[in-house]
Amino acid sequence: MKRLFLVAAALVFGGATFAQTTTPSSNTGTTRFGLKAGVNLPKYKFVDDDANTSYDTKTTTNFNLTGYADIPVSTYFSVQPGISLQGKGAKLSDDDDNNKIEDNILSIEVPVNLLVNLPAGPGHIYLGGGPYAGFNVSGQRKSTILGVTNEDDLKFGNSDNDDIKALDFGFNVLAGYQLSSGFNFGAGYGFGLTNLAPTSDSNTNNEINNRVWSFTVGYAF
Repeated sequence: MKRLFLVAAALVFGGATFAQTTTPSSNTGTTRFGLKAGVNLPKYKFVDDDANTSYDTKTTTNFNLTGYADIPVSTYFSVQPGISLQGKGAKLSDDDDNNKIEDNILSIEVPVNLLVNLPAGPGHIYLGGGPYAGFNVSGQRKSTILGVTNEDDLKFGNSDNDDIKALDFGFNVLAGYQLSSGFNFGAGYGFGLTNLAPTSDSNTNNEINNRVWSFTVGYAF
């Protein structure tokens, strides 16, 4: 997992460095490139179609790291594509927290957001959202049952022997504030639309979706 993280981080930083050397072509404003990082609070939403019930797990704590371009398309609107590392997962436990299972997943994600930018004070407020495509590349499941702790690598795929699907598609909403200097901070929420439960078993009617709160601090160059 460490090797995958280093390779993915290099892609994010390398892409952002290359982007800074690119001459903007937009005639409605200057394209800016940036980096942002912060904390994720991910969880799963479970849906049992047979019992017609749904519930959310507890959140776990993870991270996010994103390189992006902000491309103006009009005075108040911009498109913001990017590539990011997203730490996802969830925590399930009993009432006494004695028996628990925790998933930690590293996903490479490609979001494309449409933002509205509203001037405010020494900067602007931004609001928006858009779709994302994610690829789960590594993960661990830590379980503590009756005082015995085990850690296993998660298997990604869609067969009977897999734990979670590798591909995840969804929708992000985000909001924040950016100073004219480029310093920015924001928050977002990710709605996973893909059923992450392997569906090779036709008798399985359960759905698992990602739900992720994100908080970031960044800088646009």
